[in-house]
Amino acid sequence: MFDQFLKQVSAVFSKLLWVGFLALIWDFACKTWHLSSLILPTPFEVFNFLFQSYQSGMIHRHIAQTLFEVICGLLLGGGFGFCLGVALGEYPKLKFLIMPYVVASQVVPKLALTPLFILWFGFGALPVVVMTALICFFPLLENTLTALEHVDALKLQLFRMLGASDFQTLIWLKIPNGAPLILAGVRVALVLSWVGAVVAEFMGSSVGLGALIVAGQGSMNTAMIFACLILITSMGWIMYALVLVIERRALLHYPKGV
Repeated sequence: MFDQFLKQVSAVFSKLLWVGFLALIWDFACKTWHLSSLILPTPFEVFNFLFQSYQSGMIHRHIAQTLFEVICGLLLGGGFGFCLGVALGEYPKLKFLIMPYVVASQVVPKLALTPLFILWFGFGALPVVVMTALICFFPLLENTLTALEHVDALKLQLFRMLGASDFQTLIWLKIPNGAPLILAGVRVALVLSWVGAVVAEFMGSSVGLGALIVAGQGSMNTAMIFACLILITSMGWIMYALVLVIERRALLHYPKGV
């Protein structure tokens, strides 16, 4: 137990060392080539902006807004994708009818839909949440559908011989058997949720890290842009790591079928 904890601490420490090494290279490049802060700010300028923004409280509402939109979009889109994936996996005729429209909704560029969402839902968090949900929806749908369609035929036959209903087979065999693939879809959706939220904020929001990047572009404040990118990357990475830990613990105790 203690050895495992030490391994985790050393892994985190090695990642932090790599971050520090990259920051040193970044700073060295800025000073060696005498790059203007308008082109590439130094790490000190970026972290100074972050520190001042944190002290003034300016950055708090932007972080909270983007985090709220990401979580809501992920829950809404991922939940609907999982439920629809289960429905399509259980009813092949429904899949034949609906799947072409689902694929068509994903082929359309999401950025092109943003003006429509603003027109329908107005400005603010709602169109961003809808955009994020639309992006998170397909990975859960596809992974859930694939997981339910690839179940061991011998296990299915055993459940039928035991007189299990379709619902019992779904709950006790298909979903547990496909849990690794479904949870992998959650991780993909989580990464895409940050892309969806930030891109949607570019178009129709005055609050959020995406809106702050646009403001930094307008005021030619490159340090602000880099600071927002670092925050987005850091929060996305932390959420991904948390989901990975939860996934490992869930799969450790979750029944894997029979």
